[in-house]
Amino acid sequence: MNRFLMVLIMLTVVGGALPAWGESAGVSWDQLTREEQQLLKPFKEQWEGMPPEKRDRLRRRAERWGRMAPEERREAEERYKRWRELPPEQREKIRKRFSEFRKLPPEEQEKIRNRYRWFRTLPPEQRRVLHEKWHRMTPEERQGLRERWHSMTPAEQQDFLRK
Repeated sequence: MNRFLMVLIMLTVVGGALPAWGESAGVSWDQLTREEQQLLKPFKEQWEGMPPEKRDRLRRRAERWGRMAPEERREAEERYKRWRELPPEQREKIRKRFSEFRKLPPEEQEKIRNRYRWFRTLPPEQRRVLHEKWHRMTPEERQGLRERWHSMTPAEQQDFLRK
């Protein structure tokens, strides 16, 4: 299976996270541009039978794929590979958590996204240490840390991260 098709399928499976940006509803195959038809070729036979929302979602994802730099595509392919290697139970758990995330108020979703962005700015070694530290904690310790974290000063947060 070619890499683009794998990534497009991955985006279809786990890409529900992408926000819905007002694209036109339910475009027929003939209304797609040549570029869109080329990218979405694996879906040609099913296209007219798909719900309009799914067609729009696939178009947005194909457009996003087309705008990705080669490094971003490699990273997306690697994420897809890791996703496919997960046991079905783990993938279902992730889908459920994502569904719960989508039900959160927009402000809370943004807080979580900001925390994730912050975490991704850390050096890989520091991320690994924090990840291991988090997984060694009991659920009660994790909840306590969540509650304390918001009241910590930036200096206290940095001190905690260094421990």
